[in-house]
Amino acid sequence: MRNLTGEYSSRIKEFQPNARLYLLSVVITGAAMGVFRLLFNFYVLSLGFDEALLGSLITISSLTALLAALPMGYLADLLGRKASLVISGVLISLSIFAMVLWPSQGVFYAMNVVSGLAQSLAAVTMAPFLMENSGESERTYLFSFGSGIQMAMASVGNWIGGYLPTWVSQIRVVSPTSSVAYAGALLVIAIVAGIGVIPLIFLRSHRLDRSERTVFAPLSYAYKNPGLLTKLILPMLLTSIGAGLIMPFMNVFFRVVHNQPDPVIGALFAWGSLAMGIGLLIAPPLADRIGKIQLVVITQGLSIPFLIILGYAPWFWMSAAAYYIRLALMNMSGPVYQTFVMEQVEPTARATVASLVSMSWNFGWAFSPMISGWLQVNYGFGLPYLGTIVLYTISVFLYWYFFWYHRPQESLLPVPGD
Repeated sequence: MRNLTGEYSSRIKEFQPNARLYLLSVVITGAAMGVFRLLFNFYVLSLGFDEALLGSLITISSLTALLAALPMGYLADLLGRKASLVISGVLISLSIFAMVLWPSQGVFYAMNVVSGLAQSLAAVTMAPFLMENSGESERTYLFSFGSGIQMAMASVGNWIGGYLPTWVSQIRVVSPTSSVAYAGALLVIAIVAGIGVIPLIFLRSHRLDRSERTVFAPLSYAYKNPGLLTKLILPMLLTSIGAGLIMPFMNVFFRVVHNQPDPVIGALFAWGSLAMGIGLLIAPPLADRIGKIQLVVITQGLSIPFLIILGYAPWFWMSAAAYYIRLALMNMSGPVYQTFVMEQVEPTARATVASLVSMSWNFGWAFSPMISGWLQVNYGFGLPYLGTIVLYTISVFLYWYFFWYHRPQESLLPVPGD
Protein backbone atom coordinates (compact mmCIF):
# COMPACT_ATOMS: atom_id res chain seq x y z
CA MET A 1 0.00 0.00 0.00
CA ARG A 2 2.90 2.35 0.80
CA ASN A 3 4.47 1.67 -2.58
CA LEU A 4 1.12 2.20 -4.32
CA THR A 5 0.59 5.52 -2.52
CA GLY A 6 4.08 6.70 -3.35
CA GLU A 7 3.69 5.69 -6.98
CA TYR A 8 0.39 7.53 -7.27
CA SER A 9 1.84 10.61 -5.61
CA SER A 10 4.76 10.76 -8.01
CA ARG A 11 2.51 10.30 -11.05
CA ILE A 12 0.04 12.97 -9.89
CA LYS A 13 2.91 15.42 -9.50
CA GLU A 14 3.63 14.86 -13.20
CA PHE A 15 0.14 16.03 -14.26
CA GLN A 16 0.45 19.00 -16.61
CA PRO A 17 -1.25 22.37 -15.87
CA ASN A 18 -3.98 21.74 -18.45
CA ALA A 19 -4.73 18.36 -16.89
CA ARG A 20 -4.95 19.91 -13.41
CA LEU A 21 -7.37 22.58 -14.63
CA TYR A 22 -9.51 19.92 -16.28
CA LEU A 23 -9.59 17.85 -13.08
CA LEU A 24 -10.63 20.95 -11.09
CA SER A 25 -13.52 21.40 -13.50
CA VAL A 26 -14.41 17.71 -13.08
CA VAL A 27 -14.54 18.13 -9.30
CA ILE A 28 -17.03 21.02 -9.57
CA THR A 29 -19.21 19.78 -12.40
CA GLY A 30 -19.13 16.17 -11.16
CA ALA A 31 -20.69 17.21 -7.86
CA ALA A 32 -23.20 19.46 -9.63
CA MET A 33 -24.33 16.71 -11.99
CA GLY A 34 -24.60 14.26 -9.11
CA VAL A 35 -27.12 16.59 -7.48
CA PHE A 36 -28.90 17.21 -10.78
CA ARG A 37 -29.38 13.50 -11.57
CA LEU A 38 -30.80 12.92 -8.10
CA LEU A 39 -33.24 15.85 -8.05
CA PHE A 40 -34.37 16.39 -11.64
CA ASN A 41 -36.82 13.47 -11.68
CA PHE A 42 -38.32 14.66 -8.40
CA TYR A 43 -38.62 18.17 -9.84
CA VAL A 44 -40.50 16.97 -12.91
CA LEU A 45 -42.89 14.87 -10.80
CA SER A 46 -43.47 17.75 -8.37
CA LEU A 47 -44.76 19.83 -11.31
CA GLY A 48 -47.53 17.29 -11.91
CA PHE A 49 -45.95 15.35 -14.79
CA ASP A 50 -45.79 11.55 -14.64
CA GLU A 51 -43.21 8.79 -15.01
CA ALA A 52 -44.06 8.40 -18.70
CA LEU A 53 -42.54 11.81 -19.39
CA LEU A 54 -39.44 10.90 -17.38
CA GLY A 55 -38.98 7.76 -19.48
CA SER A 56 -39.37 9.76 -22.68
CA LEU A 57 -36.80 12.31 -21.51
CA ILE A 58 -34.29 9.56 -20.70
CA THR A 59 -34.86 8.02 -24.13
CA ILE A 60 -34.48 11.30 -26.01
CA SER A 61 -31.29 12.14 -24.12
CA SER A 62 -29.73 8.70 -24.75
CA LEU A 63 -30.66 8.67 -28.43
CA THR A 64 -29.33 12.19 -28.88
CA ALA A 65 -25.99 11.16 -27.33
CA LEU A 66 -25.86 8.09 -29.57
CA LEU A 67 -26.74 9.84 -32.83
CA ALA A 68 -24.64 12.93 -32.12
CA ALA A 69 -21.42 11.16 -31.11
CA LEU A 70 -19.85 11.02 -34.57
CA PRO A 71 -20.84 14.58 -35.63
CA MET A 72 -19.66 15.89 -32.25
CA GLY A 73 -16.29 14.18 -32.70
CA TYR A 74 -15.99 15.83 -36.09
CA LEU A 75 -16.99 19.20 -34.59
CA ALA A 76 -14.52 18.79 -31.74
CA ASP A 77 -11.69 18.47 -34.24
CA LEU A 78 -12.75 21.69 -35.96
CA LEU A 79 -13.36 23.73 -32.79
CA GLY A 80 -10.39 22.49 -30.81
CA ARG A 81 -10.34 20.82 -27.38
CA LYS A 82 -10.61 23.95 -25.23
CA ALA A 83 -13.53 25.49 -27.14
CA SER A 84 -15.36 22.15 -27.20
CA LEU A 85 -15.07 21.67 -23.44
CA VAL A 86 -16.08 25.27 -22.68
CA ILE A 87 -19.08 25.18 -25.02
CA SER A 88 -20.22 21.87 -23.57
CA GLY A 89 -20.07 23.17 -20.01
CA VAL A 90 -21.92 26.38 -20.87
CA LEU A 91 -24.69 24.49 -22.70
CA ILE A 92 -25.24 22.12 -19.77
CA SER A 93 -25.51 25.02 -17.34
CA LEU A 94 -27.89 26.93 -19.62
CA SER A 95 -30.07 23.87 -20.20
CA ILE A 96 -30.61 23.48 -16.44
CA PHE A 97 -31.42 27.20 -16.13
CA ALA A 98 -33.98 26.94 -18.95
CA MET A 99 -35.75 23.91 -17.45
CA VAL A 100 -36.12 25.72 -14.14
CA LEU A 101 -37.17 29.11 -15.52
CA TRP A 102 -39.60 27.77 -18.16
CA PRO A 103 -40.89 24.43 -16.86
CA SER A 104 -42.95 22.90 -19.64
CA GLN A 105 -42.96 19.62 -21.54
CA GLY A 106 -41.64 21.25 -24.72
CA VAL A 107 -38.77 22.94 -22.90
CA PHE A 108 -37.88 19.70 -21.12
CA TYR A 109 -37.64 17.85 -24.43
CA ALA A 110 -35.65 20.63 -26.11
CA MET A 111 -33.21 21.04 -23.22
CA ASN A 112 -32.63 17.30 -22.94
CA VAL A 113 -31.61 17.36 -26.60
CA VAL A 114 -29.29 20.30 -25.88
CA SER A 115 -27.88 18.55 -22.82
CA GLY A 116 -27.39 15.33 -24.79
CA LEU A 117 -25.47 17.21 -27.48
CA ALA A 118 -23.34 18.97 -24.87
CA GLN A 119 -22.51 15.78 -22.98
CA SER A 120 -21.70 14.02 -26.25
CA LEU A 121 -19.34 16.85 -27.23
CA ALA A 122 -17.59 16.66 -23.85
CA ALA A 123 -17.35 12.87 -23.97
CA VAL A 124 -15.67 12.72 -27.38
CA THR A 125 -13.31 15.58 -26.47
CA MET A 126 -12.16 14.27 -23.11
CA ALA A 127 -9.97 11.36 -24.24
CA PRO A 128 -8.11 13.25 -27.00
CA PHE A 129 -7.63 16.19 -24.62
CA LEU A 130 -6.13 14.03 -21.87
CA MET A 131 -3.99 12.25 -24.45
CA GLU A 132 -2.55 15.53 -25.71
CA ASN A 133 -1.91 16.84 -22.20
CA SER A 134 -0.10 13.92 -20.65
CA GLY A 135 3.15 12.05 -21.02
CA GLU A 136 3.52 8.31 -21.36
CA SER A 137 4.50 7.76 -17.73
CA GLU A 138 1.45 9.40 -16.11
CA ARG A 139 -1.15 9.00 -18.89
CA THR A 140 -2.89 5.88 -17.57
CA TYR A 141 -3.00 7.41 -14.09
CA LEU A 142 -4.58 10.58 -15.46
CA PHE A 143 -7.33 8.69 -17.31
CA SER A 144 -8.12 6.50 -14.29
CA PHE A 145 -7.83 9.33 -11.77
CA GLY A 146 -10.19 11.47 -13.85
CA SER A 147 -12.80 8.69 -13.93
CA GLY A 148 -12.37 7.97 -10.24
CA ILE A 149 -12.68 11.57 -9.12
CA GLN A 150 -15.75 12.07 -11.30
CA MET A 151 -17.39 9.08 -9.64
CA ALA A 152 -16.38 10.27 -6.17
CA MET A 153 -17.75 13.78 -6.74
CA ALA A 154 -21.01 12.37 -8.15
CA SER A 155 -21.39 10.46 -4.87
CA VAL A 156 -20.75 13.67 -2.95
CA GLY A 157 -23.34 15.37 -5.14
CA ASN A 158 -25.86 12.65 -4.35
CA TRP A 159 -25.29 13.22 -0.64
CA ILE A 160 -25.64 17.02 -0.94
CA GLY A 161 -28.69 16.62 -3.16
CA GLY A 162 -30.50 14.81 -0.37
CA TYR A 163 -30.32 17.94 1.79
CA LEU A 164 -30.34 20.82 -0.68
CA PRO A 165 -34.16 21.02 -1.22
CA THR A 166 -34.61 21.14 2.56
CA TRP A 167 -32.17 24.03 2.87
CA VAL A 168 -33.93 25.89 0.05
CA SER A 169 -37.36 25.19 1.57
CA GLN A 170 -36.29 26.75 4.86
CA ILE A 171 -35.29 29.94 3.05
CA ARG A 172 -38.42 30.06 0.87
CA VAL A 173 -40.73 28.76 3.65
CA VAL A 174 -42.20 25.98 1.51
CA SER A 175 -42.38 22.19 1.65
CA PRO A 176 -39.05 20.41 0.92
CA THR A 177 -40.86 18.31 -1.68
CA SER A 178 -42.51 21.25 -3.45
CA SER A 179 -41.62 22.33 -6.97
CA VAL A 180 -40.36 25.63 -5.55
CA ALA A 181 -37.81 23.84 -3.34
CA TYR A 182 -36.63 21.61 -6.16
CA ALA A 183 -36.46 24.54 -8.59
CA GLY A 184 -34.38 26.57 -6.14
CA ALA A 185 -32.00 23.65 -5.63
CA LEU A 186 -31.59 23.17 -9.38
CA LEU A 187 -30.92 26.89 -9.87
CA VAL A 188 -28.06 26.57 -7.40
CA ILE A 189 -26.78 23.59 -9.37
CA ALA A 190 -27.01 25.51 -12.66
CA ILE A 191 -24.83 28.23 -11.12
CA VAL A 192 -22.32 25.67 -9.79
CA ALA A 193 -22.18 23.98 -13.20
CA GLY A 194 -21.41 27.39 -14.71
CA ILE A 195 -18.61 27.90 -12.19
CA GLY A 196 -17.20 24.56 -13.31
CA VAL A 197 -16.53 26.11 -16.73
CA ILE A 198 -14.18 28.76 -15.29
CA PRO A 199 -11.09 26.47 -14.96
CA LEU A 200 -11.59 25.44 -18.59
CA ILE A 201 -11.31 29.06 -19.74
CA PHE A 202 -7.70 29.09 -18.53
CA LEU A 203 -6.68 26.04 -20.57
CA ARG A 204 -3.85 26.62 -23.02
CA SER A 205 -4.97 25.60 -26.49
CA HIS A 206 -2.99 23.01 -28.41
CA ARG A 207 -2.12 24.46 -31.79
CA LEU A 208 -2.94 22.13 -34.66
CA ASP A 209 -0.85 21.88 -37.78
CA ARG A 210 -2.46 22.79 -41.08
CA SER A 211 -2.69 19.07 -41.92
CA GLU A 212 -4.54 18.44 -38.65
CA ARG A 213 -7.09 21.17 -39.45
CA THR A 214 -8.16 19.79 -42.79
CA VAL A 215 -11.85 18.96 -42.92
CA PHE A 216 -11.27 15.52 -44.42
CA ALA A 217 -8.45 14.34 -42.14
CA PRO A 218 -10.64 12.15 -39.86
CA LEU A 219 -12.53 10.67 -42.82
CA SER A 220 -9.29 10.00 -44.62
CA TYR A 221 -7.88 8.20 -41.59
CA ALA A 222 -11.01 6.05 -41.23
CA TYR A 223 -10.85 5.17 -44.94
CA LYS A 224 -7.20 4.14 -44.68
CA ASN A 225 -7.53 2.18 -41.41
CA PRO A 226 -10.85 0.28 -41.38
CA GLY A 227 -9.22 -2.84 -39.96
CA LEU A 228 -7.67 -1.07 -36.98
CA LEU A 229 -10.89 0.82 -36.18
CA THR A 230 -12.88 -2.44 -36.33
CA LYS A 231 -10.46 -4.10 -33.94
CA LEU A 232 -10.60 -1.17 -31.50
CA ILE A 233 -14.38 -0.79 -31.52
CA LEU A 234 -15.94 -4.24 -32.11
CA PRO A 235 -15.06 -5.77 -28.70
CA MET A 236 -16.45 -2.75 -26.87
CA LEU A 237 -19.63 -2.86 -28.98
CA LEU A 238 -20.22 -6.49 -28.00
CA THR A 239 -19.55 -5.65 -24.35
CA SER A 240 -22.07 -2.79 -24.45
CA ILE A 241 -24.76 -5.01 -25.99
CA GLY A 242 -24.17 -7.58 -23.26
CA ALA A 243 -24.11 -4.96 -20.51
CA GLY A 244 -27.36 -3.44 -21.74
CA LEU A 245 -29.12 -6.79 -21.33
CA ILE A 246 -28.56 -6.95 -17.57
CA MET A 247 -26.86 -3.95 -15.94
CA PRO A 248 -29.81 -1.49 -16.15
CA PHE A 249 -31.95 -4.10 -14.35
CA MET A 250 -29.66 -5.07 -11.46
CA ASN A 251 -31.96 -3.41 -8.89
CA VAL A 252 -34.92 -5.34 -10.33
CA PHE A 253 -32.86 -8.55 -10.32
CA PHE A 254 -32.04 -8.34 -6.62
CA ARG A 255 -35.65 -7.50 -5.77
CA VAL A 256 -37.31 -10.17 -7.95
CA VAL A 257 -34.81 -13.02 -7.71
CA HIS A 258 -33.52 -12.54 -4.15
CA ASN A 259 -36.51 -10.69 -2.63
CA GLN A 260 -34.41 -7.87 -1.19
CA PRO A 261 -35.95 -4.54 0.00
CA ASP A 262 -34.96 -1.15 -1.37
CA PRO A 263 -32.66 -0.15 1.57
CA VAL A 264 -30.59 -3.31 1.10
CA ILE A 265 -30.36 -2.78 -2.64
CA GLY A 266 -29.39 0.88 -2.11
CA ALA A 267 -26.62 -0.11 0.29
CA LEU A 268 -25.47 -2.80 -2.15
CA PHE A 269 -25.18 -0.26 -4.95
CA ALA A 270 -23.36 2.25 -2.72
CA TRP A 271 -20.73 -0.33 -1.76
CA GLY A 272 -20.60 -1.36 -5.40
CA SER A 273 -19.51 2.17 -6.31
CA LEU A 274 -16.75 1.86 -3.72
CA ALA A 275 -15.64 -1.45 -5.25
CA MET A 276 -15.55 0.17 -8.68
CA GLY A 277 -13.56 3.11 -7.32
CA ILE A 278 -10.98 0.77 -5.78
CA GLY A 279 -10.67 -1.03 -9.10
CA LEU A 280 -10.08 2.23 -10.94
CA LEU A 281 -7.36 3.25 -8.48
CA ILE A 282 -5.35 0.04 -8.64
CA ALA A 283 -5.61 -0.34 -12.43
CA PRO A 284 -2.80 2.07 -13.49
CA PRO A 285 0.06 0.48 -11.50
CA LEU A 286 -1.12 -2.97 -12.61
CA ALA A 287 -1.16 -1.78 -16.23
CA ASP A 288 2.39 -0.48 -15.78
CA ARG A 289 3.53 -3.92 -14.66
CA ILE A 290 1.67 -6.27 -17.01
CA GLY A 291 0.65 -4.01 -19.94
CA LYS A 292 -2.55 -2.21 -20.84
CA ILE A 293 -4.23 -4.76 -23.07
CA GLN A 294 -3.06 -7.59 -20.81
CA LEU A 295 -4.87 -5.89 -17.92
CA VAL A 296 -8.03 -5.57 -20.03
CA VAL A 297 -8.02 -9.25 -21.03
CA ILE A 298 -7.16 -10.61 -17.58
CA THR A 299 -9.57 -8.49 -15.52
CA GLN A 300 -12.52 -8.81 -17.89
CA GLY A 301 -11.84 -12.52 -18.34
CA LEU A 302 -11.73 -13.07 -14.56
CA SER A 303 -15.01 -11.16 -14.17
CA ILE A 304 -16.96 -13.71 -16.25
CA PRO A 305 -17.00 -16.53 -13.61
CA PHE A 306 -18.27 -14.01 -11.07
CA LEU A 307 -20.93 -12.87 -13.54
CA ILE A 308 -22.11 -16.48 -13.72
CA ILE A 309 -22.21 -16.74 -9.93
CA LEU A 310 -24.03 -13.39 -9.73
CA GLY A 311 -26.76 -14.54 -12.09
CA TYR A 312 -27.27 -18.11 -10.93
CA ALA A 313 -26.24 -18.26 -7.24
CA PRO A 314 -29.02 -19.66 -5.00
CA TRP A 315 -28.14 -17.39 -2.06
CA PHE A 316 -28.20 -13.60 -1.89
CA TRP A 317 -24.91 -13.29 -0.02
CA MET A 318 -23.10 -15.24 -2.74
CA SER A 319 -24.72 -13.20 -5.51
CA ALA A 320 -23.89 -9.93 -3.69
CA ALA A 321 -20.23 -10.91 -3.17
CA ALA A 322 -19.95 -11.84 -6.84
CA TYR A 323 -21.55 -8.51 -7.75
CA TYR A 324 -18.83 -6.54 -5.94
CA ILE A 325 -15.95 -8.55 -7.40
CA ARG A 326 -17.37 -8.55 -10.94
CA LEU A 327 -18.01 -4.81 -10.80
CA ALA A 328 -14.44 -4.04 -9.75
CA LEU A 329 -12.84 -6.42 -12.25
CA MET A 330 -15.00 -5.52 -15.25
CA ASN A 331 -14.81 -1.74 -14.86
CA MET A 332 -11.23 -1.19 -13.70
CA SER A 333 -9.93 -1.60 -17.25
CA GLY A 334 -12.20 1.05 -18.82
CA PRO A 335 -9.87 4.09 -18.58
CA VAL A 336 -6.88 1.85 -19.34
CA TYR A 337 -8.46 0.72 -22.61
CA GLN A 338 -9.39 4.32 -23.42
CA THR A 339 -5.73 5.21 -23.08
CA PHE A 340 -4.73 2.25 -25.24
CA VAL A 341 -7.18 3.26 -27.99
CA MET A 342 -5.95 6.86 -28.07
CA GLU A 343 -2.35 5.64 -28.39
CA GLN A 344 -3.21 3.66 -31.52
CA VAL A 345 -4.52 6.53 -33.66
CA GLU A 346 -3.16 9.72 -35.17
CA PRO A 347 -3.89 13.06 -33.46
CA THR A 348 -6.12 14.10 -36.38
CA ALA A 349 -8.42 11.12 -35.79
CA ARG A 350 -8.56 10.95 -31.99
CA ALA A 351 -11.87 12.80 -31.55
CA THR A 352 -13.44 10.81 -34.37
CA VAL A 353 -12.29 7.52 -32.87
CA ALA A 354 -13.43 8.65 -29.41
CA SER A 355 -16.86 9.37 -30.87
CA LEU A 356 -17.01 5.91 -32.47
CA VAL A 357 -16.06 4.33 -29.14
CA SER A 358 -18.77 6.41 -27.43
CA MET A 359 -21.33 5.34 -30.03
CA SER A 360 -20.40 1.68 -29.65
CA TRP A 361 -20.90 1.87 -25.88
CA ASN A 362 -24.15 3.85 -26.06
CA PHE A 363 -25.60 1.54 -28.71
CA GLY A 364 -25.97 -1.42 -26.38
CA TRP A 365 -27.39 0.66 -23.56
CA ALA A 366 -29.91 2.27 -25.92
CA PHE A 367 -31.33 -0.89 -27.50
CA SER A 368 -30.46 -3.97 -25.42
CA PRO A 369 -32.75 -3.06 -22.48
CA MET A 370 -35.81 -3.32 -24.76
CA ILE A 371 -34.82 -6.87 -25.77
CA SER A 372 -33.98 -7.79 -22.19
CA GLY A 373 -37.30 -6.46 -20.91
CA TRP A 374 -39.22 -8.68 -23.34
CA LEU A 375 -37.10 -11.71 -22.39
CA GLN A 376 -37.62 -11.06 -18.68
CA VAL A 377 -41.39 -10.85 -19.07
CA ASN A 378 -41.54 -14.10 -21.04
CA TYR A 379 -38.63 -16.17 -19.72
CA GLY A 380 -37.23 -14.49 -16.60
CA PHE A 381 -33.60 -13.42 -16.08
CA GLY A 382 -31.96 -16.64 -17.26
CA LEU A 383 -31.76 -15.87 -20.98
CA PRO A 384 -30.60 -12.23 -20.61
CA TYR A 385 -27.83 -13.41 -18.28
CA LEU A 386 -26.84 -16.11 -20.73
CA GLY A 387 -26.69 -13.54 -23.53
CA THR A 388 -24.49 -11.27 -21.41
CA ILE A 389 -22.12 -14.11 -20.53
CA VAL A 390 -21.76 -15.20 -24.17
CA LEU A 391 -21.18 -11.65 -25.46
CA TYR A 392 -18.65 -10.85 -22.71
CA THR A 393 -16.77 -14.07 -23.48
CA ILE A 394 -16.59 -13.27 -27.20
CA SER A 395 -15.48 -9.72 -26.41
CA VAL A 396 -12.62 -10.87 -24.17
CA PHE A 397 -11.53 -13.38 -26.81
CA LEU A 398 -11.42 -10.60 -29.42
CA TYR A 399 -9.34 -8.34 -27.15
CA TRP A 400 -6.90 -11.24 -26.72
CA TYR A 401 -6.84 -12.23 -30.38
CA PHE A 402 -6.57 -8.72 -31.83
CA PHE A 403 -4.07 -7.17 -29.42
CA TRP A 404 -2.31 -9.84 -27.32
CA TYR A 405 -2.07 -12.94 -29.47
CA HIS A 406 -0.55 -10.99 -32.35
CA ARG A 407 1.52 -8.85 -29.94
CA PRO A 408 1.29 -5.48 -31.74
CA GLN A 409 3.42 -2.61 -30.58
CA GLU A 410 2.01 -0.90 -27.47
CA SER A 411 1.59 2.21 -29.56
CA LEU A 412 1.58 2.30 -33.33
CA LEU A 413 2.49 5.96 -33.45
CA PRO A 414 4.87 8.29 -31.66
CA VAL A 415 3.02 10.62 -29.31
CA PRO A 416 4.05 14.30 -29.38
CA GLY A 417 5.49 15.44 -26.10
CA ASP A 418 6.36 11.94 -24.83
